[in-house]
Amino acid sequence: MRSMLKTTLAALATTAMIAVPAMAEGLTGDLKIFLDTSNPAPRATMEDMIARFQAKNPDLQIETTIIDREAYKTQIRNFLTANAPDVATWYAANRMKPYVDAGLFDDVSDLWKEDLFATKLAPSKAALTLDGKQWGVPYSFYQWGIYYRQDIYKELGLSEPKTFADMKSNCQKILDSGRKCFTIGTKFLWTAAGWFDYLNMRTNGFEFHIDLLQGNVPWTDDRVKATFANWRELIDMGAYVDNHTSYSWQEALPFMVKGEAAAYLMGNFAVAPLREAGLDDSKLDFYKFPMITEGVSDGEDAPMDTFHIPAQAKNKDNARAFLRYVADAENQTIINKQLGQLPVNADSSVADDKFLQEGSPMLNAADGVAQFFDRDAPAEMAKVAMDGFQKFMVKPDQLDRILNQLERARKRIYK
Repeated sequence: MRSMLKTTLAALATTAMIAVPAMAEGLTGDLKIFLDTSNPAPRATMEDMIARFQAKNPDLQIETTIIDREAYKTQIRNFLTANAPDVATWYAANRMKPYVDAGLFDDVSDLWKEDLFATKLAPSKAALTLDGKQWGVPYSFYQWGIYYRQDIYKELGLSEPKTFADMKSNCQKILDSGRKCFTIGTKFLWTAAGWFDYLNMRTNGFEFHIDLLQGNVPWTDDRVKATFANWRELIDMGAYVDNHTSYSWQEALPFMVKGEAAAYLMGNFAVAPLREAGLDDSKLDFYKFPMITEGVSDGEDAPMDTFHIPAQAKNKDNARAFLRYVADAENQTIINKQLGQLPVNADSSVADDKFLQEGSPMLNAADGVAQFFDRDAPAEMAKVAMDGFQKFMVKPDQLDRILNQLERARKRIYK
């Protein structure tokens, strides 16, 4: 009747015991879970969820290992190949494809035939489908957008921009006040990819963006260059904090907290640490990334977090029972209120939180929902491209060289 939480840094090296009441549902044996939810809020949420599942199954021996998120990305192939857990967190779309193609994730199409999945999670099915089969279960997704200091906007007489021209006009007034327009940390490259996603979707439309990430459009295409031209306008203005390559996304938060930068293009997971740092809802607000080209399809980034069963798992029946619990409407309501994110189950409730209440209709109204650059593009292409995005933000004069490198990679990777 206990659950061992082994946390690593490659494994952060603490062990805790979870005591739970006896609410037996009959599972026995073992269940080994690997998580990449190492940041405090998601870690606590997952620990709480596992404790509730343990409470329903007190004779099940659950061992949970929490790995630092960046370390997890480099370790996943190794642990899926040798001494695999029974359940592991990962991501949907192209981010799961290498492990599906390598035979390292279990086919869970049987779960998706059950009513819970077939009806209540139906809109998410496509993101978990490859080769006509399903390879995981989603537990949460969240909007991206621009979180901003509304007290600074009020001080400067600014309103939420509806167009890119409005955005640049606001930015100039922010710069004139001695602040930066946007904080960002590109030490880990995915943050720059968020800017590319939105600038490309707003410049060329959602369908073009997905076509590009699927390898159907050359990186040297004039439409791609138009996206970078828009991006360069912000770079040349000095819109971003200096030395951003030195910071992780968390290390970039203080610029906004201290009022040295007015906004952050980020996922909704940034809200919790911003609030914890003292930005209450009277100071913090959110707006949808503004229009650049009128009439193009309107896409949004809304990455989906998922659980998977490794092909070499030893306790697949227990793992499937856990995935059913993960997908349950009540559970998704609880965990997403704690995470500050949106549930995938249609019967779940959205938390009474102003950012989620804004994000949910925004995503519902979008012409298309992207998973995020490094999930929609193949992993190898994503790595090359994100490196290029970071280089461009530092040395925009090297755009032609960067695009030629990306195009050579596209021809090699997608063929």
